[in-house]
Amino acid sequence: MSPIKPPISVVLLDIEGTTTPIDFVYKVLFPYARERVAEFLTLHRADVREDIEGLLRANAEDIARGMNPPEIKSGTVDQLAAYVRWLMDQDRKTTALKSLQGKIWEAGYRAGELHSQVFEDVPRAFKRWQKQGKDICIYSSGSVLAQKLLFANTEAGDLTRFIRDYFDTNVGAKADAASYRRIADAIELRPPAMVFVSDVTAELEAAASAGLETLLCVRPGNHPQADASHYSAIRSFDEVFK
Repeated sequence: MSPIKPPISVVLLDIEGTTTPIDFVYKVLFPYARERVAEFLTLHRADVREDIEGLLRANAEDIARGMNPPEIKSGTVDQLAAYVRWLMDQDRKTTALKSLQGKIWEAGYRAGELHSQVFEDVPRAFKRWQKQGKDICIYSSGSVLAQKLLFANTEAGDLTRFIRDYFDTNVGAKADAASYRRIADAIELRPPAMVFVSDVTAELEAAASAGLETLLCVRPGNHPQADASHYSAIRSFDEVFK
């Protein structure tokens, strides 16, 4: 059993490197969106106006900061797609980018071209935690739509029935303690009654600063983390609330 102070009533989970292999995100999901962004914008431009407006604002901000992105001068599909690919190359968490990616992936799931992956211990843990009366929530930089699609279309089946709520960067950045306080407020729970599980120590530091319990998730393929020794570590959800 990991050293978590009871009582914990909510397990707040990161996705990439925690519930889902990093390789699935970087070698399947991201390339899928990258290859199809121009075609998707051509076919669905009217449906993603809000995302395009967000991309235009982000592009202007990046230019003003001297980051030298591909400039969106006239808003053509080619210009928008070039900027989206540039953002992906920078591994940016821009809300408009994540929203657009989620919609591209939605089309892929509906077409049967995408099937998401979770670690084999995840479905087992979800069932166990539910039986123990613990709620499961997700907090990821990917859009809420993308999160729901991922858990609805896993190789282990639809896991959304186990998940109480989903949060994305609309509540704030994952390295900002205020984001975790907003999540606690949203689910009407005091932070100490929550444990946040992530593979990124900067996120755990922010969550701990907000009063949450934390666990560092060490999975195959995860990136080495600074100050990892400062956090209780797990290598499987089988170690959490046995």
